[in-house]
Amino acid sequence: MKTQFDISQLIENGKILNELDFERALIADRKLRVLAKENPKFKTTRKKLRDLIEQYESQNWNSNSKISDKQLRESDVAELIAEKERQFIQRRKELIRKKLKDLDLTQQDFGKILGHSSKSYISELMNGVSPFSLKDLIVINRLLKIDLTDLVPTFLPQSDRKKINKTIEKLNNPKLKLSKNDLAIV
Repeated sequence: MKTQFDISQLIENGKILNELDFERALIADRKLRVLAKENPKFKTTRKKLRDLIEQYESQNWNSNSKISDKQLRESDVAELIAEKERQFIQRRKELIRKKLKDLDLTQQDFGKILGHSSKSYISELMNGVSPFSLKDLIVINRLLKIDLTDLVPTFLPQSDRKKINKTIEKLNNPKLKLSKNDLAIV
């Protein structure tokens, strides 16, 4: 089970399908730029990602197309969600690093505990370039004593929030209610 955006899945699909993935791809591109300096293997991934970004921009944001108010709103919300995810990943990374330091463990040692032998893969996980597996998150929770709410993002894309709200309305169950903030981007 994946708990966050997966760059390799996006590249495998060969296309960015929505504003949220576009914003996520822009953030991932910046991360890959830094990682590529440490490990040249990321240059290829970054090139493929940049090609997808360019393709999406030319199809959805070119100067010849009429950009609607709805498209601008979707872009603003997607940018907000992607930034919240980036902040979440950064905070999670800092929490894990602090716990590793307290335990005198290196990132590479920790990777071995998780069953990942590649140093660059651990870097990908820590930087949010690749998602932690559910098993990884459980091990981190139990071994490092980091609360799951600090390891797993709990906000949903707008499309999911809308679907959930519409379904709840259709069910018309008075016992099942959400406040406006229950599914809000926190």
